Amino acid sequence: MSNDALVIRLREHLGEAAVLTDYDVTDAYSRDMMPLAAAGRPLAVVLPADTAGVQAVVKACAEFQVPIVPRGAGSGLSGAANAIDGCVVLVMTKLDQVVEIDEGNRLAVVQPGVVNLDFRTAVEKHGLFYPPDPSSYDWCTIGGNLSTNAGGLCCVKYGVTTDSVLGLEVVLADGSLLKTGRRTVKGVAGYDLARLFVGSEGTLGVITQATVALKPLPQLPSTLVAAFNSTEAAGEAVARVVREGLVPSLLEIMDATSIKAAEAYLKTDLGTSSDCKALLLAQSDSGGEVARRELAALEQICVDCGADLAYATEDAEEGKMLLQARRVVLTALELYGVWLTDDVCVPRTRIAELIAGCERISEEVGLRIAVVGHAGDGNMHPTIVYSPDSEEEFARARTAFDAILEVALSLGGTVTGEHGIGRIKREWLAKEIGEVGLRVHRQIKQALDPENLFNPGSMFSL
Repeated sequence: MSNDALVIRLREHLGEAAVLTDYDVTDAYSRDMMPLAAAGRPLAVVLPADTAGVQAVVKACAEFQVPIVPRGAGSGLSGAANAIDGCVVLVMTKLDQVVEIDEGNRLAVVQPGVVNLDFRTAVEKHGLFYPPDPSSYDWCTIGGNLSTNAGGLCCVKYGVTTDSVLGLEVVLADGSLLKTGRRTVKGVAGYDLARLFVGSEGTLGVITQATVALKPLPQLPSTLVAAFNSTEAAGEAVARVVREGLVPSLLEIMDATSIKAAEAYLKTDLGTSSDCKALLLAQSDSGGEVARRELAALEQICVDCGADLAYATEDAEEGKMLLQARRVVLTALELYGVWLTDDVCVPRTRIAELIAGCERISEEVGLRIAVVGHAGDGNMHPTIVYSPDSEEEFARARTAFDAILEVALSLGGTVTGEHGIGRIKREWLAKEIGEVGLRVHRQIKQALDPENLFNPGSMFSL
């Protein structure tokens, strides 16, 4: 059967406008935001508007033995949504409805094409809160967040995406619709299949709907900023926060390179001294006296660990301005070139060692490397800056990328905290989970997708 016949079949099911084959158009859907990951040329890009359309695409592709690469907004940073030659890219952005908000049970039912920020705004109108907040929350979609098990700045208190998932609807490789999970607070009936699909990067099925748990809307945050003249001192402060059982709603770290970039971009002085090596930013969303006690305890820890500056504010707007320095780092680094961001997670007691390792790698490859990250859970984002016009610098950036992964593993960490494996870290997944772990992954993949049609080559090869 010819590929032309498949395109005709897809148009019969979805309509002419929902099946794109012009390369000038489909090329825009062929890759995510990770420059290291190769991307192929798709046969077609399809945009179904409902679950039935997704099922029709999967069934047709199964019949014609054409691989499917599911995709959301394309904000990913691992190449997991990158096309392979001759595939059908299945774009989920038209499934964009918030189906239900159940205030009484604090849950919502949402389709995968809904933008994270739009969903958060919708539930806030009901006095509720959806915690996962990736840095790209103003344009990334819920489906992509589910597929990569995305994190964000508030993970220290609220966890990653999977911690908010109650149930899923997933189109399987034969086109059937699996409904798994629950709407109740508790439930242990059978395997926890919902958690299996969250983070599977489109390799096991296509998520068409999610039931997620919501929380009461938190109070406006109070904010603390603390500056240190050594990364070791900042690292010790983080470790003490953990040891003493404090759980701020946010705890972020910036190294000296990140601080300087943010100051240059914002054209402002963050109030740090010239020898500041690390900045901690913390927030409490508990409100009132509870928040004041939390910030006072955090401030005391920072002072005890040698902070040159420790400043707290209950003013939400001032806190937002302070946090802006953290949020603009990647954009700020574009003043020096293009960036390649890594994503590793280490034990929280070893954050300073990771930063020191990145400083060493920066000197070895001769490129700027800035480190920012979620200190509260140890998820760091070392970001390598290089010239877009230099293939030689790009090669050095790739060397640095892999060297950072090696350091993370040596510190007892993981090669990805929230971006996923995708097409750039397949060999690193094998190193991390070992031969038996990889075998189990392959067995699960073969059980659910025996023809290897869902996102083949992502995460691992069969």
